[in-house]
Amino acid sequence: MKADLFDQRRLLELQAVDTQLTQLGQRRKKLDADPAYATAVQRQRALADKAANLTGDLADLDRDIERVEREVELVTKRADADRARMASGSATAKELEGLQSELESLARRQGSLEDDELELMERREGLEAELNETRRQVEESRQVLADAEADRGRQLGVIETETADATSTREALAINIPDRLVELYERIHAKQPIAAAELVGRRCGSCRIEKSPADMIPIKSAPIDEVIRCEECNCILIRTELPQSKPTTLPSEDELKKYT
Repeated sequence: MKADLFDQRRLLELQAVDTQLTQLGQRRKKLDADPAYATAVQRQRALADKAANLTGDLADLDRDIERVEREVELVTKRADADRARMASGSATAKELEGLQSELESLARRQGSLEDDELELMERREGLEAELNETRRQVEESRQVLADAEADRGRQLGVIETETADATSTREALAINIPDRLVELYERIHAKQPIAAAELVGRRCGSCRIEKSPADMIPIKSAPIDEVIRCEECNCILIRTELPQSKPTTLPSEDELKKYT
């Protein structure tokens, strides 16, 4: 393939933009996989789940306490009724004996219930303290996550802006390069990140392999508009150093006389 050397050199600009786009894509992936952000998300979720579980446990405890309090109230009412019956003087001796026995049993039951209630209240106090601390941590982690998301948003904004600018620049460059040359570049670029590289001295700018003097003979002898490929990495080699022209020989005095 042949193409104007100036057009070939424009491929280096296109390659530079593509390299920039590749780097921007890598920055985007790195940002998506940022361990600090992922840790902040996981911590916030874990603390929120813990707070929800503690809230549920506290509600269960409140129901247990309420149940015990109702039982205490029932026992107290029953004991008050028994005492009132005993104080009324209408009960027989056998009934009084039964009432006294029931009062003792009710007293034991009330004591047991009050012990249960005290234990539940102590558990509730500890659970409530843990829930309050967890809620404080939830708010703290939410702020940390909000800051991380804001920072991530700013970085994403920069990446998107730079990507849009680079894409626009790429489109403008590609329009000004012959279609056949661009198509060749695109076919190579689809298979490897570097499709065009500068030939610096004897070294390929892509694979960095230095060519032997023998390898350089056909490159140097190729027409200036010949599109050359690197045999090692297959990229388009762009010659930026113009071949040296032969020194101009001034005509001798005898030769000049021929024209006088």
